[in-house]
Amino acid sequence: MSAPLFLVEALPPTDVFALDGPEGHHAATVQRLRVGEPLLLCDGRGNTAHAVVAAVGRGTLDVRIVSREYEQPADPRLVVVQGIAKGDRGELAVQAMTEVGVDAVVPWSASRAVVQWRGDRGDRSRQRWVDTAREAAKQARRAWLPDVGSAESTRTVAVRLGRVASALVLHEEAKVRLTTVELPESGEIVVVVGPEGGIAPEELAMFETAGALAVRVGPAVLRTSTAGPAALAVLNARLGRW
Repeated sequence: MSAPLFLVEALPPTDVFALDGPEGHHAATVQRLRVGEPLLLCDGRGNTAHAVVAAVGRGTLDVRIVSREYEQPADPRLVVVQGIAKGDRGELAVQAMTEVGVDAVVPWSASRAVVQWRGDRGDRSRQRWVDTAREAAKQARRAWLPDVGSAESTRTVAVRLGRVASALVLHEEAKVRLTTVELPESGEIVVVVGPEGGIAPEELAMFETAGALAVRVGPAVLRTSTAGPAALAVLNARLGRW
């Protein structure tokens, strides 16, 4: 079993570090790590330290860093514009996409979205996506935390699509397969996933006018919570990451 990963604001300059706060409590009290056991410390910005437990306190650990490494940011960068979904489907999508390597998630207020993020409710909903991405990144032992942006309108998403290296819209009626599209060697690859109600024709037209290509993953119509992870799996294989 691989060593558990704990997120810190910054890796310490010295080789001795006290892991406290929520992460220390989780390590000492929930996971019950013991002296000599290995763990990973990560700042979510590519820096990871391999460490061992030196001492266990009440909700804290003293750790000794054995080695450090830095992972370069991914290029091309994989971004998913995720239609806001009701219930926990959006969080399920963020969790799975983080585990399979998404670099950024953009919540999209699509016209057919059942739920719209506004005011305090919108802030709380976005924070749940941020927290979900954080926990999924720890589970996956990721050196980089994915960015989770603020909710964007169809118009601002279209502007974004016009500026990236490759813009792809998942659509059940598309004739082009994701496995066949040409992919850039660098820059951003943005994949748009609609909400439960799908992407409205006028939204698809706006995205295509901006330069996006409608594609499909396979013959089945996927849920909004599974379409993004499926597309990322295809892209990871084609880019040689998997």
